[in-house]
Amino acid sequence: MILTIFRARVRPEARVEYARLTERILELARQTPGYLSCKDFVGGDGECVTLAEFDSERALRVWSEHREHVEAMRKARASFCLEYRIQVCSVQRGSSFPGRLSVASFGG
Repeated sequence: MILTIFRARVRPEARVEYARLTERILELARQTPGYLSCKDFVGGDGECVTLAEFDSERALRVWSEHREHVEAMRKARASFCLEYRIQVCSVQRGSSFPGRLSVASFGG
């Protein structure tokens, strides 16, 4: 499994439009073959964090090259984000408690 961590600080005046764009982008991600889950959060300090899981590097690559996703990243750099950071991680191991936090419970 591949985990992508996207962290951003959004310009205060762009938060509403950024939230709308994020909603659309997450909707598209869910349609990508190999997509497993995605969650986004806003920290107490205002940092936006998105965690996206894909079943393979190939699936992530397909997603990262999606035309609308590429355009959204361009717009984020130009208009919304003060800064951002993307980390792509290969999950080495994991554990879970049955019935909790499974991929299916995230709405896949």
